[in-house]
Amino acid sequence: MSKTRLTATVLAGAMAGALAGIAAPQDAAAQAKEKCYGVSLKGQNDCKAGPGTTCAGTSTVDYQGNAWTLVPKGSCADMKLPGERQGSLSPLERDLPKA
Repeated sequence: MSKTRLTATVLAGAMAGALAGIAAPQDAAAQAKEKCYGVSLKGQNDCKAGPGTTCAGTSTVDYQGNAWTLVPKGSCADMKLPGERQGSLSPLERDLPKA
């Protein structure tokens, strides 16, 4: 193998390793969180806020049932919310915007 080709191979390996090191902490952080529906305040959801909305920050009602926020894994159902509300791992039919 020529010196140039060997250098290119070593550089490619080093870059792949560096990229894998950057991605690993993000993957671990994402695995430690879960989507929790019905817990975010108006305009503070992470994503998905039902029909007519786009994504982050588009919920129009406090505790909107079809809008989610990332929370620490295992904490969704235990969150203290006003009234009889409770977080959910799936979309809820409560507190939806009026059409």
